[in-house]
Amino acid sequence: MSDERGEYAELRRRRPDYFTNPPDAAVEILDGTEQVAAAERAKAAALRARGLPVEWSRTGVVYRDEYVTLVRDPVRFPGGAVGTYVRKLPSGGADGVVLLPVLDGAVVLVEHFRHATRRWHLEAPRGFGEAGVAADEQAVRELREELGVAPTRLVDLGELHPDTGIATDAVHLYLAEITELGPVGAAEGIRAPRTYLPEQVGELIRDGAITDSFTIAVWTRAWLRGLLRGRPR
Repeated sequence: MSDERGEYAELRRRRPDYFTNPPDAAVEILDGTEQVAAAERAKAAALRARGLPVEWSRTGVVYRDEYVTLVRDPVRFPGGAVGTYVRKLPSGGADGVVLLPVLDGAVVLVEHFRHATRRWHLEAPRGFGEAGVAADEQAVRELREELGVAPTRLVDLGELHPDTGIATDAVHLYLAEITELGPVGAAEGIRAPRTYLPEQVGELIRDGAITDSFTIAVWTRAWLRGLLRGRPR
């Protein structure tokens, strides 16, 4: 058994929740040697017809580091065709967190340089989850790392799936009340904290100045629950 398939089998054993097939599943994850082989053959034929590498048809764990795991599943699509589907999983197996800090009624965002986009973003503090660490505890850690403070109150705003097309990731959203600002996490690429009236954040979202999906989601969830003052103009 190859490494990627061996890792895939181990992942399925360890985290069966990532591989469930509910009764009404439109895309079914396949199991068994013959089904997997058929899915790979079908994908290889499709790739070959497009002049693409047939190696992209191989199922299993195709990449893993301490943050991200990419798998290529053998699947049956609606209508009965078989093939493969790539998914991204958190390597630690824990959900991330996003916080909307509120200081004296004002929303605190940070200017954060993001390597992926090669630009600065105005966004809410957030971070990866850690295995064995409860989401609310992880939220407190992230707030301390990015804004140098502990919350006086955390309000659970529920769960968010940031990309249901490719990622299993879920994040927990929180409103975090704080009474001060501490030193920002410069080592994490944060340049400065910025405070805004809640309605100003809504206007920045409306006008496209805030493009980070996590920030848009956590502000929207808090706003729609009536936890922020004001009304966007």
